[in-house]
Amino acid sequence: MTRAAMLPPIIQGGMGVAVSDWRLARAVAATGQLGVVSGTALDAVLARRLQNGDVGGHMRRALAAFPFPEIAAELLDTYFLPEGRAGRPYRPIPKTTLDRNPKHERLSVAANFVEVWLAKEDGGAVGINFLTKLQMATPPAMYGAMLAGADAVLMGAGIPREIPRLMDDFAAGRAGGVSVDAIVPEGTPTPRLVFDPEETLGAAPRLPRPAFLAIVTSETLAGYLARTDDTRPDGFVVEHHSAGGHNAPPRRMQDTETGYGPLDEANLAKMAAVGLPFWLAGSRATAEGLRDAQSHGARGIQVGSLFALSRDSGLRDELREQMLDHARAGQLHVRTDHRASPTGFPFKVVEVAGTIGSRATYEARPRLCDLSYLRTPVIDAEGRTRYICASEPEHKYLDKGGDPADLTDRLCLCNGLMAAVGLGQERPDGYVEAPLLTLGSSGTGVAEMLERFPDGWSAAELVATLLGEEPATR
Repeated sequence: MTRAAMLPPIIQGGMGVAVSDWRLARAVAATGQLGVVSGTALDAVLARRLQNGDVGGHMRRALAAFPFPEIAAELLDTYFLPEGRAGRPYRPIPKTTLDRNPKHERLSVAANFVEVWLAKEDGGAVGINFLTKLQMATPPAMYGAMLAGADAVLMGAGIPREIPRLMDDFAAGRAGGVSVDAIVPEGTPTPRLVFDPEETLGAAPRLPRPAFLAIVTSETLAGYLARTDDTRPDGFVVEHHSAGGHNAPPRRMQDTETGYGPLDEANLAKMAAVGLPFWLAGSRATAEGLRDAQSHGARGIQVGSLFALSRDSGLRDELREQMLDHARAGQLHVRTDHRASPTGFPFKVVEVAGTIGSRATYEARPRLCDLSYLRTPVIDAEGRTRYICASEPEHKYLDKGGDPADLTDRLCLCNGLMAAVGLGQERPDGYVEAPLLTLGSSGTGVAEMLERFPDGWSAAELVATLLGEEPATR
C-alpha cells in the first residue's frame, strides 16, 4: 500500500497563517482523520508567540523536545519574553533571501518542528501545508516538519515538481534544495537554494519520508507530475476554484462573477485514470459531498472553511463570531479577488468591516512590506539581487523597476493573515495591523452546521457530521 493510500478520507485544510494551527490539527487527528498545520510563516509565528510570553508554555515544551537543545536555547534567549511585550512592537526576524542565513535556517527548522510536534503530541496522523510560491522558505521548513515526523506534506499555489526529490534527499540524510522563481537576465540560470542540515544543525540523520500530496486543479497537471519518479507525488488534492485562500488562475478569464467557468472544472474520470490516490477540495464539505467524491473514485475530501470556522481553529474568536453572524443573516460575502495577492494568483477575500477585505480599512493602511514572504528576487546583469513585492510602498516598487499597473488594489497578505490569528504587528506610532480573512466562496455546509450547532461547532463535531455520524458529545 502506498503512503497516500494509508491516509484517511477527510483531510483538514492547511489554512492561512496559523489558522490551521497545532491545536486544530491535533483535534482533527484525534478523530482519526488527517489534521494539517499551515506551514506558512511559522518562523514568525514561533518568534511572536515567544514574545507574547508563551502562554501555557507550549512553545517551550516543544522546544524541549527539539533534538538540538543548543538551538532551542538560542531561540529562547533571542525571542522569549516571560512577561510578554506590554504593547511593544514584535522584534523582527530575518527575511527569506537567496543568501544562506544559518541563524534564520535554525529558527525555521525549529518553528516547523514545534508546530508538527505539538499537533502529533497525542498521536494521530498530522500533515503540513506549504505554498510552492514560498520557495526561499521551503527547504529548512520542510526539514523541520520531517524532523518532527510529519505524516504528510501538501503543497499548492504553484507546480511543486521538485518537492518529491527534496523529501527523498532529506529522508536519506542528504542536503536538498529547490529552484527559485526569479526575474533574471536572458540566458542566466535560475537560482537554486540548498539547505544542508549537516552545516546548519551539525547533524543530518535519516528521517521518515512523509506522503506527498500535490494540490492541483486539473488532470492535466496531475498527469504531468506523475510522469517521472523525480516529480511524482504520492497522491493529489484536486482543488476547485471555490476553495479559500489562493487559487490557480482561470485557464481563460470568463464572463462570470469570479472569472472561472466550465473550462476550469477538472475531469474526474481522467483524474482517476492517472492512477494515484486523490481527494477533492472546494464545495464538498458535507456528508453528501464526501459520498459523491468517493463515487467518482476519490479517496475522500479536503475541508477548509468549516474547520476555520470551528472553535478549534487559530482565528481570533471575535473574527470567527463576526463571520458566523454574517452567515446567520445570510450576508457572508466572499469575493474572488484577482488583484489582492502580490503573487498574481487569485485570492478569496471575506468582506468584513474592520478587516482589509473592506475598502475603507484597506485604504487607511499605509503600504509597507516588513515580513516580505511574497517577494520575488530580481537579479541584474551584474549579479546583484533585489527583492520586489507589489504590496510594498509604491516608490520602492517603482525604483526597483516594477510596473505601476501592478500596484493597484494589492493587499498585504503577510501582515493581514498574521493579524487574523492575534499575531499582528503593533507599531510605535500606535498603528495596529488589521486582519485579513479568507474562506471558500461557496459556503457549502455552513448553513447545515449552524442548523445543527447554532452556537458554533468543534472540529470533532464537524468530522462526525461529514461522516454522517452523530457527535459523541456536545
